[in-house]
Amino acid sequence: MKHPVFGAASILSQTHSDPHMGVNPSISDSSTFYFDRAKDMSDTFIGETEGMYLYSRHSSPTNNALASSLAAMEGTQDACVFGSGMGAISAVLFQLCAAGDHIVSSQTIYGGSYALLKNFMPKFGINSSFVDPTNLDSVSQAIGPKTKVLYCETMSNPLLEITQLKAMSELAEKHNLTLVVDNTFSPLMVAPAKHGAHIVIHSLTKFINGTSDAIAGAVCASKAFCESLKSVMDGAGMLFGSTLDAQRAANILKNMKTLPIRLAKHSENALHIAGGLVNAGYRVSYPGLDSHPGKKILEQQLEAGFGYGGLMTLDAQTPEKANTLMEYMQQEGLGYLAVSLGFYKTLFSASASSTSSEISADDQQAMGLSKGLIRFSIGLDHEPENSLQKILLGLKTLAV
Repeated sequence: MKHPVFGAASILSQTHSDPHMGVNPSISDSSTFYFDRAKDMSDTFIGETEGMYLYSRHSSPTNNALASSLAAMEGTQDACVFGSGMGAISAVLFQLCAAGDHIVSSQTIYGGSYALLKNFMPKFGINSSFVDPTNLDSVSQAIGPKTKVLYCETMSNPLLEITQLKAMSELAEKHNLTLVVDNTFSPLMVAPAKHGAHIVIHSLTKFINGTSDAIAGAVCASKAFCESLKSVMDGAGMLFGSTLDAQRAANILKNMKTLPIRLAKHSENALHIAGGLVNAGYRVSYPGLDSHPGKKILEQQLEAGFGYGGLMTLDAQTPEKANTLMEYMQQEGLGYLAVSLGFYKTLFSASASSTSSEISADDQQAMGLSKGLIRFSIGLDHEPENSLQKILLGLKTLAV
């Protein structure tokens, strides 16, 4: 059963009950909570009570308020929040898999996710195969008798490949697998649960928070799965201890209310800049361009009103040219040479040597990741033409 409404309408229309009549939710500043009866405490430990709080590593009123808004946005029954995006990803995958199990993953994913699957989880007997997410035959062929999970990103990091969510969902259903989708690059734009994803993950650090002042993650899924993550007996969310601080949760919840406006502007600016660079003859990838191979697939999944996202890439051909261009752009005030995304200023980094550096050189080459590729998170500048001209001037001046 899906949440009856989802998306921008949900997160903007939600109201809350505050004992002090505050327009923002109160912050629960308690690590532990008391009970009127001893039996209520013991029942809470074994999961037989609702609406009672035990310990903030398990849940808290503030974190639950944020989780409720996230579930409404994604159209899922429930959600859990975590101290980081990787905290959310690792909790989900370890909750779903045990020694001997197998995961089929997109080969183009965030470097931290890749390192978890490639280097860390095999220590516990959980192995992964990495495939081209745009080639459904390769995905299907990688599925074996021990496969438990299909893992992908709606829009891949950093190549911006578009996953056919419905087709992936059909594969998952055919083989009785759990489809886990990282939707960090495309909140509101795409609702993966609507297209068959069982679990939707976010790094709240990025667009949803939008101010680069908090680290957080989220899992949006069924009520049963979220409860399993919080089990004091065997819940990876509870036992791994990746707890989100209540103050940060409250701030993210407030920032989330402006996400529809911000995301539309990020997309508008990115489309203008990417289009201008393509017209000037440069090698740019942006899902809103007709030249992007995944544009039509994305359009079949898009929710109206938010554009094609705030991420684009520019291939500067070599690491040296990429580094020189990024330093120039920072000096000229275009933005910051920094990792992450979703900030109100433009951020840029060379993916091969930064956010995808956990991926081996051979694997980077196999997936088509150029060492000179610059990933841009386009900001909220009022006049994107100014940013475009600064990039063009840098490219010409530095002969990139």
